[in-house]
Amino acid sequence: MNFAPYQDESPEVERALSPPLGDPNRSKSPRLQSPRVSPPVPGFSPTHRAPPNQYGGQPDLEGGRFHLAAFNTSLPIRMDIEAMLAYLLLPPAGGVFLLLVEHESDYVRFHAWQSSMLFTALFIIHLILSWSSFLSWLLFVCDLGLIGFLSLHAYRDVETLDHYEVPFFGRLANSFVDDE
Repeated sequence: MNFAPYQDESPEVERALSPPLGDPNRSKSPRLQSPRVSPPVPGFSPTHRAPPNQYGGQPDLEGGRFHLAAFNTSLPIRMDIEAMLAYLLLPPAGGVFLLLVEHESDYVRFHAWQSSMLFTALFIIHLILSWSSFLSWLLFVCDLGLIGFLSLHAYRDVETLDHYEVPFFGRLANSFVDDE
């Protein structure tokens, strides 16, 4: 039997569109054309803006992400950056700071609650394991990995408003945000 390898059959119309080349502020460079011409996108014309997404923002056709202006926050920072800062601003102090100043976004408040509770518990474990330098450094490396992992999820999941929940503290953070 001859098995053909799996090939992606996605149509070309799902790719993000490039900005128009007629911008007068853009530097002049030779026009390059693709060897294969993509079929036109149905319902799209260069002068027609795409419809707003379910949250009211306009899609960013170049970057493939939605503008996040529709998500209100108390601070003048985009919601994805603010949720990521709950983990990156010297945990658990960053989460506590965001809990004090952020009153409009439940998404950011969830990540602030989860960050403050999780990293307070890890700080207590650091204090308990301070007698062993090896265990302290091992836990510190795990802390850095956890900070990176959770901040990446907080940044990426903002379009769908999904919450990545750490097993115990995630449910607790969700209950706190729901009760507010």
